[in-house]
Amino acid sequence: MKRDTPEYEAALDAMVLILQRWAQEGRTDGWYSALSAELKADDHPVHHRGRTMSELLEDACRRGNGSGQEPMLSAIVINKHSKKPSGQFFELAKGHPFYRTDPDWTWVDERDRVFGRRQN
Repeated sequence: MKRDTPEYEAALDAMVLILQRWAQEGRTDGWYSALSAELKADDHPVHHRGRTMSELLEDACRRGNGSGQEPMLSAIVINKHSKKPSGQFFELAKGHPFYRTDPDWTWVDERDRVFGRRQN
């Protein structure tokens, strides 16, 4: 699955809806494998360890977030073993347009913003 194709855009739409639902539910067990399973159930075969998963999560964060001030939606997707997002999430957080470089920033704060528990 490649970016800028109808198949990719459909998977991205499905992912955003899933993540928005997880955020509303306040899910703290949003594993990459669970996200992959939900996408596959919607006919979007995206492996939880694949490049496409990383690209979709990045694009889900960027969608509607041109200024980077909105919470990063993918902060609620975590590794089952480490209980935190992948390294790609932290790299994305440092870059344009997010610039999460404040030494006091944590992904838990970002996750809580996604859940609507914390403003700013």
